[in-house]
Amino acid sequence: MTEPLCVLVTRPAGQAQGLCDLVEAAGARAIRLPAIEILPPADPTGMDRAIEALDQYDLAVFISVNAVMSGLAAIQSVRDWPDTLKLATVGPASAAAVASSGLTADLHPAQSYNSEGLLELDELQDMQGRRVVIFRGNGGRDTLRDALKARGAQVEYVEVYRRGCPSDGGKLLQLLQQNALDVITATSNETLQNLYDMAGPDGQPLLRQLPLVIASNRQAALAARLGFSQGAVIAGHASDDAMFAAIQTLLVSLNKER
Repeated sequence: MTEPLCVLVTRPAGQAQGLCDLVEAAGARAIRLPAIEILPPADPTGMDRAIEALDQYDLAVFISVNAVMSGLAAIQSVRDWPDTLKLATVGPASAAAVASSGLTADLHPAQSYNSEGLLELDELQDMQGRRVVIFRGNGGRDTLRDALKARGAQVEYVEVYRRGCPSDGGKLLQLLQQNALDVITATSNETLQNLYDMAGPDGQPLLRQLPLVIASNRQAALAARLGFSQGAVIAGHASDDAMFAAIQTLLVSLNKER
């Protein structure tokens, strides 16, 4: 009997279940190995100040599910959400996380689940004199902030979590050396880079030979720089459904080659 194909799911701990369920329902095996850690912010005082000043903003943007889970939890532990403050997310997964907290995302893109998609919304075209707070992790792109400032907004960042690289790559190296993986998934550049670093010098040549399912063209460019030789299937965005559709395409192709 043919063994099921194995898909490495690298979402953070506690966030992999949905994608793993889809993979296993399709007859493949999902192996969980977080390639990114979600840590508290380096300096929590920024969050404290934002909570106190929340009524002074016109729009609050949560840049990711992790921003919702960390930032909104901190806010709701101290105070209610202001009735006059609009809430935006970059996609439906973040909007669903907001809904699970008892609130509603007033704005989120219908198709392009990123900063560019959010910036296309009619409500964000004229931002003259409006105050915006963006809840996010450490680092990241400045596309949203820069565009909103160019449209007249005052924009502040608030770091509500940090992304870190898991220190133990031993399990990954073992899986690679046992030839136990058929498909690698990663939903951000940082996740892909962390995975590569976790593999170490012994595992990197093996990792580069495996096919990738990723979420964006920016990740494809990074994969090429790192030397991945099998190319990549690009899901278009990082939702479970989009990633699974791309994984399924690759699984069909790999099964045909068996």
